[in-house]
Amino acid sequence: MALPSHASTLEKVWHYAYLVICGLIFLFLIAPILIVIPLSFNAEPYFTFTEKMLALDPTGYSARWYDLLLTFGMENPDGPRTGSWWADVWSNAHWVNAAKNSIIIGFFSTILATCLGTIAALGLSRPEMPYRRAIMAVLISPMIVPIIITATGLFFFYSMTGLANSYFGIILAHATLGIPFVIITVTATLVGFDHSLTRAAASLGATPTRTFFRVIMPLILPGVISGALFAFVTSFDEVVVVLFVAAHDQQTIPRQMWNGIREQISPAILSVATILVIISILLLTTVELLRRRSEKLRGVSPG
Repeated sequence: MALPSHASTLEKVWHYAYLVICGLIFLFLIAPILIVIPLSFNAEPYFTFTEKMLALDPTGYSARWYDLLLTFGMENPDGPRTGSWWADVWSNAHWVNAAKNSIIIGFFSTILATCLGTIAALGLSRPEMPYRRAIMAVLISPMIVPIIITATGLFFFYSMTGLANSYFGIILAHATLGIPFVIITVTATLVGFDHSLTRAAASLGATPTRTFFRVIMPLILPGVISGALFAFVTSFDEVVVVLFVAAHDQQTIPRQMWNGIREQISPAILSVATILVIISILLLTTVELLRRRSEKLRGVSPG
């Protein structure tokens, strides 16, 4: 935003100092990304910039670590890339299996977290709801309580109920962590919701179910999708709970990265990190577009 012509010298100095400070903070936050992405193309098995990389020598760069994501764990990684080779990738490659587990667990936990979180947000948005603050505090507690405490509690609870070492238990745990994000985003969307619309629908003979799907859901859909995206990212990125409640062979991408750091340090981890960064940027861009659409639907002018 341009300064007005009548701005004083002190105001101009503060304005540009503010821009510099914001720029430095932004650079500090994205510095790890700026380092990880080029290192993922390192031709050497190191976590440092080689002389060839610093000299921008093409031979210093390679996509070998991205290829390793497909071949690591295969029975015949050096064979011709035919149908059987890709079948081997799908069945035996460790990173591919971890990605499949993360996507499956993330999908079902997101569906569960979105349904439960949306229902809870609708109830908490009603002014006649008793003890709203206390209930909200309990529902968003998984986002506030240290994850190690939540993971420990889930471990002992699952040990008693037989849910430990099961995919269903992991899905429930990830849904528990994702519900607070859905509640917060949907509740924020419902702040400007006009409840007279539901009363008008009821006066015209619409059933509660029809009112929800034809009146309420179209207006809160951007918030629901935003909450679902946050829940999916939370599940996709979670490692502590998986370490506590999952079996040894139930690997997810974060757990595979954890094992790679402990057992076999490889720049392939940087390749995975780069892919996750790209996915996160795309998801956050989607969330921002949905937020703007939600503001338009609610008649809120962008700030």
